[in-house]
Amino acid sequence: MTIIESKVTIAKPVADVYAFLADLNNHQQLMPENIYNWSSTSTEARFTIQNMAKLALKIGNLIPDNEVQIVAAEPPPFEVELKWLLTANAGTTDVTYQIAADLNMMMKMLVSGPLQKLTDHETERLKAVLG
Repeated sequence: MTIIESKVTIAKPVADVYAFLADLNNHQQLMPENIYNWSSTSTEARFTIQNMAKLALKIGNLIPDNEVQIVAAEPPPFEVELKWLLTANAGTTDVTYQIAADLNMMMKMLVSGPLQKLTDHETERLKAVLG
């Protein structure tokens, strides 16, 4: 399993960050420009990644003020799990965003760079939106 992650500190209480991330409607604000055909509910999102794939994701496991897990709602091109891990500090929240993907060597070479860019983009957008 390949794990790609990005970390950021948000100047908001953990409950605020968790509430934002636990609602998939909010995740459209975190996506890069190459995401289109976005549709979502609070627990499921569907979108297309330009020149790559269509994805359907849903909320998996929720641990209040600690973790938001997002899993595939339909079979993806490869097994993937997205996880937002939250740690409360004095008035701020440390956020770690992880994408765990089951990639063979060829796929790893092709998608590791774009997935790292995606995780970095989403954490920076989270900081901009909630900061």
